[in-house]
Amino acid sequence: MKLGKILYLIVLTAALTACAGPSNKPVVFDEEQRQALLERVTERWRALEQGDYATSWEYTSPAFRKAFPKNLYLKKFSYAVRWELTGVDVLNYDDEAVVASVVVGVMSHPTKLTSAASQAVGAIPRELRERWVFVDGEWWYSANY
Repeated sequence: MKLGKILYLIVLTAALTACAGPSNKPVVFDEEQRQALLERVTERWRALEQGDYATSWEYTSPAFRKAFPKNLYLKKFSYAVRWELTGVDVLNYDDEAVVASVVVGVMSHPTKLTSAASQAVGAIPRELRERWVFVDGEWWYSANY
């Protein structure tokens, strides 16, 4: 394993561990919090739909943003796929961890139809599961690297 990849994994572990730090205070997950979470998830995905990955980085947790600069985050995305948001729902909320599990429905569209197979397949529906953490009064995407 390359040294850079090892350092990357160490920083990732530290960032994800920091997400559950002392600033995570329990919150009553009522309808208002549920709507606030759904709004944040939708806003992030609208940015992803538009290919605005810099804005989607702004929705990642504060600990993640400290560990991973925006330019590193931007390199993770493929420009061969375009997404279309089809739905968002909250699956579960863990009040001890102050973490919500969310399912996001998207249609994945290939941007380069380079083969007959990719043209025939077209858009593919997917359901993605995400974790969102409540830190300092706001919902943040907990990036899974």
